Amino acid sequence: MIYTDRTKRAIRLMFQAHREQTDKSGLPYVFHPFHLAEQMTDEDTTVAALLHDVVEDTDYTLDDLRKMGFGDAVCDALALLTHDEAVPYMDYVAAIKENPIARAVKLADLRHNSDLARLDQVDDKALQRVEKYRKAIALLSEA
Repeated sequence: MIYTDRTKRAIRLMFQAHREQTDKSGLPYVFHPFHLAEQMTDEDTTVAALLHDVVEDTDYTLDDLRKMGFGDAVCDALALLTHDEAVPYMDYVAAIKENPIARAVKLADLRHNSDLARLDQVDDKALQRVEKYRKAIALLSEA
């Protein structure tokens, strides 16, 4: 991971924003964005990975993140990564495909979320979710 001042600020914000949240297995949620960030290859994708769920899952807004100096490239990617429930899922994924930062983060996100070993129980709902993610990965992986 690239540890610039901006990345360190993103780590601090990510930990603060998700501090009370847990994943489906009850583990601290912060491990998920940190896992994604470790896979990224440049500063913009690293910062976007760290912050990818901040707007969707907390009270922070894109304007807040812009004011914090995370930059237009990262904030534009975060806007795409923030799923509006009114938008059909595959349309949301198709829009992400056009942005290299958002695409890299979403592919890592989908792969991590598809790892059934992270769950305490694998039920039909989990299997359906993984199938949906498999289709999204295929769409994002198309040339």
